[in-house]
Amino acid sequence: MQLPSHESLRKLPQTQQPSYENQAELDQVVKTLANLPPLVFAGECDDLRAKIADVAAGRAFMLQGGDCAETFNSVKADNIKAKLLVQLSMAVVMTYAAQVPVVKVGRIAGQYAKPRSKEEEVRGDKSLPVYRGDAVNGFGFTAEDRRHDPNRLLATYNASSATLNLVRAFVKGGFADLRGVHTWNANFVRNTQVASKYEKLAAEIDRALAFMVACGVGVEALGTVDFYSSHEALLLEYERALTRIDS
Repeated sequence: MQLPSHESLRKLPQTQQPSYENQAELDQVVKTLANLPPLVFAGECDDLRAKIADVAAGRAFMLQGGDCAETFNSVKADNIKAKLLVQLSMAVVMTYAAQVPVVKVGRIAGQYAKPRSKEEEVRGDKSLPVYRGDAVNGFGFTAEDRRHDPNRLLATYNASSATLNLVRAFVKGGFADLRGVHTWNANFVRNTQVASKYEKLAAEIDRALAFMVACGVGVEALGTVDFYSSHEALLLEYERALTRIDS
């Protein structure tokens, strides 16, 4: 399989792309990214492709969710854990109710850029480039903040890597054990009108899981889940550098 070169991609019509001032600086960043380890692995992509095929054939359901745009400051353990809990809680209820596998895909670990309808933001008599997400420029309304900085692509890689490492640890290290489903959203539903309904459903799921264990279903299968990441492939320089067949 031959991937298109950066040069061939740059010749194509492009929209919603940053306007970098220093081409040499961008080229160096792209070269650095291309030499870094992949964020996801070929086997993971193959697994997800097969599961999406099951979704298309009606044999499974796909649940995708996450932020409109992530920020570097939000890369904290508590934030990542909370997002993961919401999606896992939704998925287990949907799996139990629909009796089909739910493919869990987070809009996470890469959604650091956003398309915009205007090139400029105007405040009073001051006009600056619009904020395009932390992968491109800063939110502060100053010329320096709003400059399109290619080094932010490296920060995007680092933020994505840190997030993926924690997500993998959570979903494979026992945190996502289905037998603890009744505790996942305990604080969220406490003292709300849905608390009793949620606890009733969680208790039903607990009983079903206990039955499976009693019947000899492997405990290991209940302790881990598959969770995939996704984001808009908006920044072509970044995406091309990290599109690999080396893993």
